[in-house]
Amino acid sequence: MAQPRLHGDVLAARAREMGGALVHRGPDDAGTWVDAQAGIALAHQRLSILDLSPLGHQPMESADGRYVLAYNGEVYNFAPLRAALAAVGHRFRGHSDTEVLLAAVAEWGIEDALQRCNGMFAIALWDRRERCLWLARDRVGKKPLYYGWAGDALVFGSELKALWRHPDFDNGVDRDALALLLRFNYIPAPYCIHERAFKLMPGSLLRLDAAAAAGAAAHDPQRAQQRWWDPRERMRKAIATPFVGGDGEAAAALDAVLRDAVGLRMVADVPVGVFLSGGTDSSTVAALMQAQSAEPVRSFTIGFRGSDHDEAPLAREVADYLGTAHTEFEVDGADALAVVPQLPAMFDEPFADASQIPTAMVSRLARQEVTVVLSGDGGDELFFGYGRYQRALRNWRMARTLPRLLRHGLARLPGARGESARTGGVATLLAESGVQGIGDVYRNRVSRWRNPAAVVTGAREPQTIYHEADPLGLPGREAEAMMLADFMAYLPDDLLCKVDRTSMAVGLEARAPLLDWRVVELAWSLPQHMKLRGDTSKYLLKRVLRGYLPDAMVDRPKRGFGAPVGQWLRGDLEQWAGDLLHPADMRREGLFDADRMSAIWRDFRGGQRKWHTHLWNVLMFQAWHRHWRDCRGL
Repeated sequence: MAQPRLHGDVLAARAREMGGALVHRGPDDAGTWVDAQAGIALAHQRLSILDLSPLGHQPMESADGRYVLAYNGEVYNFAPLRAALAAVGHRFRGHSDTEVLLAAVAEWGIEDALQRCNGMFAIALWDRRERCLWLARDRVGKKPLYYGWAGDALVFGSELKALWRHPDFDNGVDRDALALLLRFNYIPAPYCIHERAFKLMPGSLLRLDAAAAAGAAAHDPQRAQQRWWDPRERMRKAIATPFVGGDGEAAAALDAVLRDAVGLRMVADVPVGVFLSGGTDSSTVAALMQAQSAEPVRSFTIGFRGSDHDEAPLAREVADYLGTAHTEFEVDGADALAVVPQLPAMFDEPFADASQIPTAMVSRLARQEVTVVLSGDGGDELFFGYGRYQRALRNWRMARTLPRLLRHGLARLPGARGESARTGGVATLLAESGVQGIGDVYRNRVSRWRNPAAVVTGAREPQTIYHEADPLGLPGREAEAMMLADFMAYLPDDLLCKVDRTSMAVGLEARAPLLDWRVVELAWSLPQHMKLRGDTSKYLLKRVLRGYLPDAMVDRPKRGFGAPVGQWLRGDLEQWAGDLLHPADMRREGLFDADRMSAIWRDFRGGQRKWHTHLWNVLMFQAWHRHWRDCRGL
């Protein structure tokens, strides 16, 4: 928090209160640091993973006294960094990666230090000499970082609930961001559900001094943030310098870097486990963990009773073959009903990926035995794993047979933007044919609401990478363009957000070895035929996995980690949903077209199978909005 003109005791008290809101993220220790003259206060809640002693306490000052650091995450390659720093004269009191990170900044400067780090992190760094605050986030966006304004105070934290604790944080709903929620089920960075609040984008830095904090730059999330690692630039460079070698050489290279990435993430002074669904990604991580462990790795999965979403038998089969110490947990609609009321407080920002429910449950299960868990996140975005990629390429090839002027005309027809495009028929054909690039096709594939601003009162939908006709800007690279869009938005703001909030809600740290930057850039350098070979997606990753599992366990159709939302909304969750969608309440709140929402709810209950995808994000917002109003006493 940065707020000039406050007495030091008041600054410290506010920082402690804001930090206390995040005790679930760090239940093992707490600390605050204040410079009243500069008007800056830092608070930290610690989840002890490395160096469990008090020598890892944060906020931590650098040895020369120039820098003060509060950071969330892990620097996995801290050992070689520590050795390099010791070689040029740095001395260390403890064994934490925090102390190494501070020394790295002191030696090389913040941007160079970040370039040398392999890890996941959100950083607040105060430079006492330059009197400026640096906010930074890891390359992929594993760890979250919000910042914004509470009156005239700049506030920041890992979750919005910390910002809420400031007495002047009274920021209302950003209706434009609400439109993004309806389209995607999440709000992409840098946007946030609150006015005058933002997310720091992955791989970005934000420098704030007194002049910047008072100026317009701090209020403009696009202009103020600078990339220290740019995925679009890195992908283009990887494509320009492709991997040289055949399938065997590529599989060996991928196996080696994955094995090292997994091994780095197994380093901890606390118990470590793995989320195991039985699919390619999590099975690869589990296999590489077990190959490097002298003891059975603890693995965890969740299944749904009486549902085709149940992956528990597949995970059990993989666990038995690898010899992991496996635990599974089965849930049904009643279990989901018990979790749903907790979601607004868990996520702070409205979030509508329904797999948040099983992820919350499996996190709670794993925390009973371990403090760190590895996951398979990232495999689909790196190795062409989603079926929607293939469908989008097919539709783009079809659309390109139409003259450009005709496509322009089709794009303007009312049916091309209507919500009936979700249910098939002529509207779907219009939506897919009136496109100007692969980005337009793919946006239709990933959108829930096709025209969300039409039902959010007063909204103008902001532009995102999904609104670009060609997100990558390289002709003939449509597959890579879609994967880039997902890597920059869906991955950090949906998948990684989901895992971070549900795991940290119970004090569990989740690590994703497939998102090691070395794995990422190797994947980007691979030719497309090593990702999609005939009808086999993730071809090379599966080839690696065949070295650890039999073919029968590798060659299984993708299921995904979903949840039977439609079934639940017609069953255990129907009364909860009906209450949140009550027309009188929606009219009074004035955020949605209440009549349109009532019609969709009525149609869904009457058998329209597709509408649950529209309804879930509205319901998640309504539940969040009530929670927010309750927190503020409104």
